[in-house]
Amino acid sequence: MIPAGDGAGGDPARTVSSAAPPGSRPPLWRDVRVLKWVFQLGVVGAVAMLLGVLVNNVRANSARLGIPTGFDYLDQPAQLTIPGNAMRASQPVREAILQGTLNTLRVVVAGIVFATVIGILVGIARLSGNWLLRNTARVYVEFIRNVPLLLVVIFSYLAFVITGLPRIENAWEPLGLMVISNRGAVVPWYDGATTQMITIMLAASIAAAAVGRLRIVWTDRRGGLPHAAFWATVTFITATLALSRSAGIGLTFPTVSGRPSGGIVLPPEYFALLVALVVYTASHIAEIVRGSIQAVPKGQNEAAQALALNPMQRMWKVVLPQAMRIAVPPIGNQYLNLLKNSSLGFAISYFELTKVTSVSIGNARPAVPSYLLLIAIYLALSITLEFLVNFTNRRLALVER
Repeated sequence: MIPAGDGAGGDPARTVSSAAPPGSRPPLWRDVRVLKWVFQLGVVGAVAMLLGVLVNNVRANSARLGIPTGFDYLDQPAQLTIPGNAMRASQPVREAILQGTLNTLRVVVAGIVFATVIGILVGIARLSGNWLLRNTARVYVEFIRNVPLLLVVIFSYLAFVITGLPRIENAWEPLGLMVISNRGAVVPWYDGATTQMITIMLAASIAAAAVGRLRIVWTDRRGGLPHAAFWATVTFITATLALSRSAGIGLTFPTVSGRPSGGIVLPPEYFALLVALVVYTASHIAEIVRGSIQAVPKGQNEAAQALALNPMQRMWKVVLPQAMRIAVPPIGNQYLNLLKNSSLGFAISYFELTKVTSVSIGNARPAVPSYLLLIAIYLALSITLEFLVNFTNRRLALVER
């Protein structure tokens, strides 16, 4: 027998009251959200415990061996000299680290500019209708991308700069603007204070940005093409020349009379590393540009062709601007790779950040703090570069309404 009030004929009120009330939460040990937080906190705690064990082991072993773990060594004499730099061996380690960072930035900034220009041109050439141009670009990209960068750096230094370039007595002087030999390259440079030149270029950049913006606003009201990049470039060059002249800063051009004079000397190690990084990074940027161009809908090119634009106009005014919106994030990754790959300069004795740190450790400076500082500097540089790339990407992104 079924007891009264139970089963299908039971009291409905009693059945409803036995169920969980609406809106009630399950027990903590069955709540998915609580379990997720517990799992994440457990992972963080395990990682923290592992790091704590490692740090304690490092401290204990360093204390047993008498190795300092602090950063007081930065005030000690560096006991190293950097080629092409006025730094003395008696100056502190922090000065050597600073000069190594500046050397890294010199090769990275120049490498980004040249690799971007060459990569875009080679990427366009990969889609050219000319058989020779298209396949030459293809061979370059496929060959360089499949060779380890370290080999490219060593080959650039030994085979290209040291052996391939002429001696200083027979140096190349293209257009009388440069001197290229196995001692590196000498290029035109400004003659004045660095702080003044930086101030002048910042002022010229602000003026160029203002002119470009005014051109866009003007053409939005009056119609026509703004050509903002062209006018901004003209403004930047004009303002830089005018401000430099007013500040008494001029250009010096290199000459050869037994040894190069004038301009600025690019040591063979710097020159070789710059060439290797540009050649290698440009091959990757070229593939990114090629893929981005092919990702632009074909209708855009057909529409430009219907407007009677020639192939050059279709590429530079219609297709390439849209392709660059797609290409900026992966190209930014290549910029980060170039920054980190600059550490391979130690293989050819270019005193960038990693080389300076390695030599400092060889001069009895503590290894662990030195490498921690090296990691922190690379991290700061990478985050700064990433911020600039993301800012550019946001500026180029289409805003939907």
